[in-house]
Amino acid sequence: MSPLNISHRQWLLMKDKRSLSFLTRVLWFSTNQGQEGEAMAPLPPPIRVGFTENAGRGIFATRKISLGDLIHKAQPVVAHPSPAYLHKVCYFCLKCVGMRTSASSWRSMSNEEISLLHEPITAHYACNESSPGSSGLDRSFRFCSVECEEHSKGFFEIEKRADWSTFDEHCRMNGLKYPFLVKRLACMVLSGAEPADCLDILQPASLSPGMIARMEEEFELLRCTFMEAGFKDEKIAILTKQWYVGVLARIRINAFRIELAGGISGDLLSMAAASVLAEAAVGNAVYILPSFYNHDCDPNVHILWLEDVNARLKALRDIEAGEELRICYIDASMSHNARQSILYEGFGFRCHCFQCMSGN
Repeated sequence: MSPLNISHRQWLLMKDKRSLSFLTRVLWFSTNQGQEGEAMAPLPPPIRVGFTENAGRGIFATRKISLGDLIHKAQPVVAHPSPAYLHKVCYFCLKCVGMRTSASSWRSMSNEEISLLHEPITAHYACNESSPGSSGLDRSFRFCSVECEEHSKGFFEIEKRADWSTFDEHCRMNGLKYPFLVKRLACMVLSGAEPADCLDILQPASLSPGMIARMEEEFELLRCTFMEAGFKDEKIAILTKQWYVGVLARIRINAFRIELAGGISGDLLSMAAASVLAEAAVGNAVYILPSFYNHDCDPNVHILWLEDVNARLKALRDIEAGEELRICYIDASMSHNARQSILYEGFGFRCHCFQCMSGN
């Protein structure tokens, strides 16, 4: 099976064409992009986007998918390291610094080869020492490769012009993680790397008045940071309060915790176990296609991150043509009541999967 390798840029074409037939054409193109051997016949995509009876859009198999098959890969629209891992992972791809290849490849290399290959690239920029709260703040970030440093220019050149200490401290003090993603996306939009509506195709969360009020406070901090850095009103006019709240509402229910399996190699169960046992998320990211997967407490698909933020979706069992593909949004080992509570509070729905309907 030829796995999909979905670039989020392909999905931006859909902002004016949301029909399922158009989604199917994009999937077909992505399935056959980069096939080895020109003589190979085009393969239909193993999945399609369709409507479910009670859960909105979903992902369905177009043919039989076997246990362990790599269904597709996905690159994020936007990603950001967790504050605790800022200096431990690549600032762009979230790969653990010093781990650019799989463990099996390491064992075949000499110490000298490893030191040459895995020497991290470090990018530095300093806050304005006269700015409030910026004194002594470590603002050095690391990239795992020249390629990641180049790819980061879409946001890094904008970001490093401002003193983010007040905004970052507000997020850390209040235990907020998603505003970091909005901050990075805002820098990408201002640099022209992404359009402001790049997440519009995703489903937004329902927001209470209190949540909107808190988001508006964060937006003011974001806007003030850009203004103090010398960005003119006309430059940041696209970043409105409505934009900030809309983006954050979509990120809240579509962002994934990135828990790297550490570059291990092995069978599907080993990789899944390594992901589950990860001590903490190294960051968060938003994707397009993976966000279309609905939840099940007994999923048939698992999402994995082996060495970096690029996601891999694999089949946990045999899947028949026409069957919906589902992933688990939470820790399925929790009790029935705990799962229901977390899913309702965090994602706004009651789970009616077989496990939950059975009271397991």
